[in-house]
Amino acid sequence: MTYDIATIPGDGIGRTVVDATLPVLRAAGDAYGFEIDVTEHDWGTERYRERGAMMPDDALEQLAPRDAILLGAVGHPDVPDHVTLHGLLLPIRKSFNQYVCKRPTVLYEGVESPLRGYEGGDIDFVVYRENTEGEYADVGGREHEGFDNDVAIQSALFTREGVERIVRQAFQAASERRGHLTNVTKSNAQAYGMVLWDDVVEEVATEFPDVTVERLLVDAASMDLVRRPEAFDVIVASNLFGDILTDIGAVVSGSMGLAPSANINPEGEYPSLFEPVHGSAPDIVGREIANPLATVLSGAMLLEDLGETAAAAGVRDAVRSQLADPDAPRTPDLGGEASTFAVARDVERRL
Repeated sequence: MTYDIATIPGDGIGRTVVDATLPVLRAAGDAYGFEIDVTEHDWGTERYRERGAMMPDDALEQLAPRDAILLGAVGHPDVPDHVTLHGLLLPIRKSFNQYVCKRPTVLYEGVESPLRGYEGGDIDFVVYRENTEGEYADVGGREHEGFDNDVAIQSALFTREGVERIVRQAFQAASERRGHLTNVTKSNAQAYGMVLWDDVVEEVATEFPDVTVERLLVDAASMDLVRRPEAFDVIVASNLFGDILTDIGAVVSGSMGLAPSANINPEGEYPSLFEPVHGSAPDIVGREIANPLATVLSGAMLLEDLGETAAAAGVRDAVRSQLADPDAPRTPDLGGEASTFAVARDVERRL
């Protein structure tokens, strides 16, 4: 079996972590009996600076036939973040109906949490983030820009269908894990969209009597991710809240360099996109010290989405083995001095 994978290395450290990860995925293919054919797309802010667009007009048509997409990072200090996000990531997520953003958080053995008293395995939860509407819906505009009466309107968009499908995915995950789902909203202040969200959660909950539902406002959830992260199993949240909570999760579990992410079209009508949670890190570009493990773990999620579950487990086991080994190479974010490629080669060897 050969899988056709598109890569978008993007900006900053994106190329480094993608280049380091691809040999790991190919090694997984060798070990588990499949091949990976890669088509690279050199899109990102350099293209924007040269041509005025992050990707070409036919970018989605180029990506649509692929089995999956692996992205490095997007962002450049000389280009506003809203330009890079709306110019590449959001069009892909929305056009390919990647309505599930799945982001697992694990404190691995051998990794030190900044929180006192937590050891490997104590933190293990996954966030299901609604990925195509909510606060990231492109609803609003600017008027009288540049004048004293400059006004901006930004509206969040919640549909019953959009909420129900992400909530159902989260409940299914909770029923297969530890049976606990945390519903995170801000419905005390946002009395329309997020009350609809809460209503849908209550309705879907009746179909999953084995799942215990906890309801938290986003400020309380943010506090509790620091105060009691071990209490979380599956979190379901809107686009904005899921984005924020997963950054907190990445930090309390040791490093942004260990946080993977999947933007999934569960029906398989379009390719899904896999990327590390971390950004382009312009401060360390060219130094080859970025942690590749977030991208490697995103690659494991990619393999799982393709149905190569044994290979995905093998990659995760190799990462887990490396992190638990005190003599293994580590990048500076984990207290070591190893290069991006040394860490990735060690994972490949453990496969």
